Amino acid sequence: MLILMLGVAMTTLIVGCNTVKGVGEDVESGGKAISHTAEKVSDKM
Repeated sequence: MLILMLGVAMTTLIVGCNTVKGVGEDVESGGKAISHTAEKVSDKM
């Protein structure tokens, strides 16, 4: 029973890490888009 509980806990942690990594990548992509837009506006000024 203890091994089963540890297995479930480890699986939950691994899935959680992948989810956080995905969110980090999305935020990074958004930041790059904002930076690119700011550079385009700055060049036009």
